[in-house]
Amino acid sequence: MTKHLPDRTVFRADFTASLVVFLVAVPLCVGVAVASGVPAELGLITGIVGGLITGLLPGSSLQVSGPAAGLTVLVYEAVDEYGLGTLGVLVLAAGALQLAMGLLRLGRWFRAISVAVVQGMLAGIGLVLIAGQLYALADAPAPGSGLGKLGRLPGLVTDVAGSTDALQAVGVGAGTVLVLVLWPLWRRGARLLPAPLAAVALATAATALLDLPVARVEVQGLVDAVRPPNGGDLARLAEFGVLGTVLAFALIASAESLFSAAAVDRLHDGPRTDYDKELIAQGTGNAVCGVLGALPMTAVIVRSAANVQAGARTKTSRVLHGAWLLVFAVLFPSALGVIPVSALAGVLIHAGWKLLPVRELAPLWREHRGEAVVLAVTAGAIVVTNMFEGVLIGLLMAVAKSAWETSHVHVEVTGLDDPAEQGRGDLARDAGDDAGPGTGTGADGVIRVRVLGNATFLRLPKLLDVLEALPRERSVELDLSGLRHVDHACAMALAIWAERHNAVVDPVRTAAAPSGP
Repeated sequence: MTKHLPDRTVFRADFTASLVVFLVAVPLCVGVAVASGVPAELGLITGIVGGLITGLLPGSSLQVSGPAAGLTVLVYEAVDEYGLGTLGVLVLAAGALQLAMGLLRLGRWFRAISVAVVQGMLAGIGLVLIAGQLYALADAPAPGSGLGKLGRLPGLVTDVAGSTDALQAVGVGAGTVLVLVLWPLWRRGARLLPAPLAAVALATAATALLDLPVARVEVQGLVDAVRPPNGGDLARLAEFGVLGTVLAFALIASAESLFSAAAVDRLHDGPRTDYDKELIAQGTGNAVCGVLGALPMTAVIVRSAANVQAGARTKTSRVLHGAWLLVFAVLFPSALGVIPVSALAGVLIHAGWKLLPVRELAPLWREHRGEAVVLAVTAGAIVVTNMFEGVLIGLLMAVAKSAWETSHVHVEVTGLDDPAEQGRGDLARDAGDDAGPGTGTGADGVIRVRVLGNATFLRLPKLLDVLEALPRERSVELDLSGLRHVDHACAMALAIWAERHNAVVDPVRTAAAPSGP
């Protein structure tokens, strides 16, 4: 544990780790900003705030915050629809919402979100991110929608094949992806230099040496990139679409940050995350980013894992990484202008691929098929619609799946003594969810049906199928006393069925009223 180590040893470990995280963060901050359709410096500003502001606050001691690939698609859509000036308002409002949720101690409730929905969200983001960055890989403009990006890919291939400049840009990007995949296999090199930095550095060097005609990152001054929101921007918060985007920013950033915290806690044996305090820290950071007009932030698992693996012991490492980003952005801004856009696209394509649960999908389908369906539907909905609507659809699917799985009903039928009728009863039970044996003989000629479990409207069609298959010339006594739960729709439908059935059998006889639970 950290408290057993000398202070000098702890600081040395944190100092070294901060340099590693800084080297990982630079290409990611710039790449996320470019992919989001905003100036590269805004990504660095968010990284700086994530280190110097969020890094100082309590919550999770070792995870690192900054602009994340998971929000790239949503930010791009927001900037395209509302303009760059509104971005600060969106991020500021999302940060305030996160602060409120943290103060209300709602952080722990994010752990109740279905893992399948989160994986589906990340998979959908990954698919749209990869599709969009394939265009950046070829220095070509990308369509706005997820379906548009996918549908235009055959045309992109044709365009690239007929353009020497586009082929060269694709070569730079593909080489970047190749380095990202192979670099970690060289353990000595990986210890000296993080893969993203090595890949971007090699791509930049190759582009400069060969004088390739590929697009470079456009650079502004750090101060010039700051865009505080004005009164007109704040007034747009009254728009329904803007409020929906704010809610999407807050919920997705919070969920991604807290799931990242849970993952980082499994990587070290230090203090565990306080989810409410971490939500407050993320909200504070996003509020500051919003005031500066920068990108929204989340805790980023790539940087956080690099921080832990580099030997970080305390939050000092993440604060120092923010300081290094600030020094770099102030003293060496022109260094960004030599980076090929296609190289950053390669970094983000690799990051998008890592968001896809490729290895987990087959085991999930075998063991929890319903969860796999929720994952696939969430991812597909994000590609077809947008981030906010896709996540809502995924959440609704998860709730519906849980309701379906918990509404198990067991039907016991007795009194079917005639062989022909017994066969009809077996057929009826086959239509039900879980029907018991139709044993016993009703001395008074009444068929007794007992329903047990949880009866909701989801199971009502099958319950009625069981009842409709019973002999129509025999009276039925319906017993609902074994139900742990029965909703109003189910209770009314079953009572009406019993009354009508018995009224037809014997109009003179008083219909048998079902027993209450």
